[in-house]
Amino acid sequence: MNQSLIEKILTARVYDVAKETPLDFAKLLSKRTNNQIYLKREDLQAVFSFKLRGAFNRMFQLSDAAKARGVIAASAGNHAQGVAMSGMTMGVETRIVMPKITPEIKVKGVESWGGKAILQGDNFDEAYAHALALAEKHNLTFLHPFDDLDVIAGQGTIGMELLRQHPDPIDFIFVAVGGGGLISGIATYIKYLSPTTKIIGIEHEEAASMTESFKQNKRVILDQIGFFADGAAVKQVGKNTLRIAREVVDEMMTVSTDETCAAIKDVFEDTRTLLEPAGALATAGMKKYIQQNKVENQQIISICSGANISFDRLRHVAERAELGEKREALLAVTIPEKPGSFQA
Repeated sequence: MNQSLIEKILTARVYDVAKETPLDFAKLLSKRTNNQIYLKREDLQAVFSFKLRGAFNRMFQLSDAAKARGVIAASAGNHAQGVAMSGMTMGVETRIVMPKITPEIKVKGVESWGGKAILQGDNFDEAYAHALALAEKHNLTFLHPFDDLDVIAGQGTIGMELLRQHPDPIDFIFVAVGGGGLISGIATYIKYLSPTTKIIGIEHEEAASMTESFKQNKRVILDQIGFFADGAAVKQVGKNTLRIAREVVDEMMTVSTDETCAAIKDVFEDTRTLLEPAGALATAGMKKYIQQNKVENQQIISICSGANISFDRLRHVAERAELGEKREALLAVTIPEKPGSFQA
């Protein structure tokens, strides 16, 4: 167990801007699955995501000289808003490089907190490379979105809250995985004090870099990734996060777009909150795991990690949610381009 990381989590500075989010009992999901299910509501942070915790803790550690020069980050959207809000709070100039596919709601979120949004690259990895180049050119401090121990420690404060809020033994905790910072922090703390709790990481099947790294027992780079769960669309997990996750994460699994959309609907029905796809990965994986393993009468927590969803995506989510619940089937046919094709 990484004792130094435990100490970093215990001393992490997050509550200047973050709050202890509720752990809500999911009445409908619990009844449907015959388990006691709780939702950790990180979507209720000021930036609608857990990312604020790690961003602020990392920025707080900077020297006055580094703060005066300014910082830069690369982000798929939620870390960006965390950095921007942290910068506004501390009076630090912030620049954030974001992929060109970043939802407008996340770009506007950065700007609303005083950050300068720079759209560059077709995916996170290209935005990341551009941010590093700008950091060197302008002598800025680069704030990594996940592969930084201070960032991981900030996210780990969620684990501290969970054990305070749920004093009874926790059987399972499901956590979304993008770069791996969230699950590394939570799992490190939980396993330290509750080693029997199983930590299950969930990725979208089209961006499963941690799952593949576990399978191949090395840090892999995916050739291509899908962007439906844009907040967790990363080609390669971090060196630190993979090393930590190998020690404290029990299992990795993936979910489909339809399963993710169904989970968004499930959380909405229990809370009247609309999660973004990445924010609903944990709940989607939880449902799938319960069904596949016939889990019953267990104490289960799912981390609702973000709610920065664009309004224009809701129709697509609603349509795919029915498929995810197996209530509808999608039938595709090819119609020849010749007269009479539509005739019975």
